[in-house]
Amino acid sequence: MAIGVWISLFAYFALMIVIGLWAMRTSSATAEDYMLGGRALSPKVAALSAGASDMSGWLLLGLPGALYVTGLASAWIGIGLFVGAFINWVVVAPRLREQTVHYGNALTIPAFLANRFPTKALPLRTVSAIVIVLFFAVYTASGLVAGGKLFESAFAGIFNFGGMSDYAAGIVITLGVVLAYTVVGGFLAVSMTDFVQGCIMMLALVIMPAVVLFGEGGGGFAQASETLNSVDPTLLSWTEGLTVIGWLSAVTWGLGYFGQPHIIVRFMAIRTVGEVGTARNIGMSWMGISLIGAIALGVFGRAYAVRNGLDVADPETIFIVLSDLLFHPLITGFLYAALLAAVMSTISSQLLVSSASLTEDFYRLFLRKEATDKECVNVGRACVVAVGLVAAFIASDPDSQVLGLVSNAWAGFGAAFGPLIILALTWPRTNGAGALAGLIVGAATVMIWISLGWNGEFIGGPGVYEIIPGFIAAFVAIVVVTLATSDAGEYQHIER
Repeated sequence: MAIGVWISLFAYFALMIVIGLWAMRTSSATAEDYMLGGRALSPKVAALSAGASDMSGWLLLGLPGALYVTGLASAWIGIGLFVGAFINWVVVAPRLREQTVHYGNALTIPAFLANRFPTKALPLRTVSAIVIVLFFAVYTASGLVAGGKLFESAFAGIFNFGGMSDYAAGIVITLGVVLAYTVVGGFLAVSMTDFVQGCIMMLALVIMPAVVLFGEGGGGFAQASETLNSVDPTLLSWTEGLTVIGWLSAVTWGLGYFGQPHIIVRFMAIRTVGEVGTARNIGMSWMGISLIGAIALGVFGRAYAVRNGLDVADPETIFIVLSDLLFHPLITGFLYAALLAAVMSTISSQLLVSSASLTEDFYRLFLRKEATDKECVNVGRACVVAVGLVAAFIASDPDSQVLGLVSNAWAGFGAAFGPLIILALTWPRTNGAGALAGLIVGAATVMIWISLGWNGEFIGGPGVYEIIPGFIAAFVAIVVVTLATSDAGEYQHIER
């Protein structure tokens, strides 16, 4: 491996750790500082932090890999995500920023739900914390799988010592660097590194498709289209061969946004409600550019591979293959850093949210009600490490698929929390019984749907993405149970 690659990667790793150490100076005084950065994020940092923590390794591996195989039909995933993210910024962001402060200055989503629905505070807080830790263990594992695939594909044979494979070494190094800056710097470190990582990711997704199309061996749009048509004309079609169920399963990824704790927690940390609009414009611009780049990479990367006789054994590694083939080692190292940025930005956010729930919604709630802020910060750091180790165990299978793991966890959060967050923020009639019913029904529906294999095949036809039945079932459960019950105590709480 050329020295230039190592120089770029070392510089990237060093920058992340330096940011973590810098953030430690101001992010460890109180639990609010460690878990929410003191609610003082600027619009640009909040926007790119939300985007980078959202667009994990699947943006550079999973999504391009799906487009490499199926063509533009998979681009509907990106379109659904873009629309869902926009609605999330408009509907959820300002209300959540305001109401989490109004209801007891809640630092976590479970704490907000408990304060919003006081008559069901304990079960809501407990169940929602369990859901967060459970699904984030799987979600974090997907990021570590992406890191493992990078090292397995790009550094073949280098780390094969002491019985450790390149894939395992990738998991260890990725997790090690993330833990280094997350443990010491908390939410502020995670958000600041997310901002830098978001810039790196977007730049990489502009550079790579441009070089693939117009660099040596690319041939431009015309030749790329001709090549794809010769392989399979449906690769350039948005609809051909796509069933209604297949289309719904793609675009409904956007439903997941309303319930992703690691994304919506950024809304809670913006400096003021008035700055949400600025953050939204920055975030949506970043997301649009990044998604277009990922879609172009998958489609035109396939054309480049065919034209130049490349053997891409795993379509999810097309970004890695082209990074190594087309660029100077220093640029290749930068592109590898972009992939690690996508992975690490999401992992760090997920670890921190899981840690916050374990600390605030288990440790402080059940074990040490009188725990000081300093004690909670230290417990939070220990929980970051613990959840990371569990995720590493889940990711230990090198045959794991990034997009598959992400889709399962995304659906779990989207169905469990999405309808509940929307209705809790916009429908004052919602009560604790309905909230608890929706949380349980949404999570259970997703897990049952996956266990029965109905996301792969349903009634003899194509599978239905589990977020669809989960989201609908949770929404119906909240409305029906709320209308069937009443709780005057909660209405008084809201009126105050």
